[in-house]
Amino acid sequence: MKKPIIWLFAVIIILAALLAGPIMSNVGQAKYDVIETHGAIELRDYDPMIVAVVSVPGDRKKAIGDGFQLIADYIFGNNISSRKVPMTAPVIQQPTEKIAMTAPVTHQAGEELWDVQFVMPYDYTMQTLPKPNNPDIHLKRISGKRFAVIRFSGLARANSLAAHSKELETFILENNLETISEPVYAFFNPPWTLPLLRRNEVMLEIKK
Repeated sequence: MKKPIIWLFAVIIILAALLAGPIMSNVGQAKYDVIETHGAIELRDYDPMIVAVVSVPGDRKKAIGDGFQLIADYIFGNNISSRKVPMTAPVIQQPTEKIAMTAPVTHQAGEELWDVQFVMPYDYTMQTLPKPNNPDIHLKRISGKRFAVIRFSGLARANSLAAHSKELETFILENNLETISEPVYAFFNPPWTLPLLRRNEVMLEIKK
């Protein structure tokens, strides 16, 4: 009788793993209108939004992990009002610049600097959002923008991000579109989500 019980628990665990990521990813998202669709690529007009942003040094994978923890700490109540702010998706990451030689000794010269952003819920304003206790976290209003976006599943490793960025850049070039940003990476799921159920995106802002 033990074996059927063990198999039952194994099935339950597998189903929980399959469902946990998508269920926990079912949160508010940045608002946009799809202008055109070309397979996995979309042209989108994004509404104005407010983001909580922190700049984090280091390699891309470590930077998004560190940035996520810092902003999650803010929305979970580490702010002057001790109020929680609802989680949204995606978590956005983009390179900003290389750290200069004059940077503090805690950062290495030539090291990459990444902006990690959470989109704030749309029922908040700059006046109603609680102020972060952490001075490294900033609230920023972003105007409406148009992006070319490619969506893909799987693990967002460096080679996958590079391949999808290249595919998106080729589409932009072939369609005579003009980019006005570096690639922006957007991640929609908790890290324990199974790869085939993950939603990742590479975004490039384009001129309207």
